Amino acid sequence: MISQTAEYALRAVAALAAQPDEPMVTHRLAELTRVPAGYLAKVMQSLGRAGLVNSARGVGGGFTLARPATEISIYDIVQAVDPLQRNRTCPLGLANHGVKLCPLHRRLDDAMKQVEDAFRASNLAEVLAEPSASKPLCSFPVEKVAGKKR
Repeated sequence: MISQTAEYALRAVAALAAQPDEPMVTHRLAELTRVPAGYLAKVMQSLGRAGLVNSARGVGGGFTLARPATEISIYDIVQAVDPLQRNRTCPLGLANHGVKLCPLHRRLDDAMKQVEDAFRASNLAEVLAEPSASKPLCSFPVEKVAGKKR
C-alpha cells in the first residue's frame, strides 16, 4: 500500500508529535523508530523540504514539527516522501485508451482515491490520540517509575 520510506516518515513524525517540545536528533529518532540513521536523515530532509519539520543545529538542536500535529495529515507525510500514484492515463500506454481508463484501471484509480481521501481525513494528532493497547509507528520513550522502567 505505502512504501517503506513512507512508513519511516510516519514513524518519525509520530515520534516528534509525541514529544512536541523536545527537539530530537537523527540518532535518537532512529533509535525510537527503528529506522537506519543514514536513511532517516534523507527522509527528514524530504519532510523538511515539504515544510513538515524544522531542524536546528548545535546544542539543543534537532528536529521538531513545523506545525501542530492537528494540522499535519497522513496524506501530507506520505506525499512528502513518496507520493501516491494515481492513474491519469492508461498505465499500459495504449493509444486507444488515452485518458479514458479501462474498467480495471478505473477501479484501481478509484481505490487509490479512497486511500488518498482517508489519508487526507486523518491527522497526526488523531492517530496518536486514538485509544489503543499500543502506540503507533514507533517505540516511545520508556517511563521510569520509582527508579524502575515500566
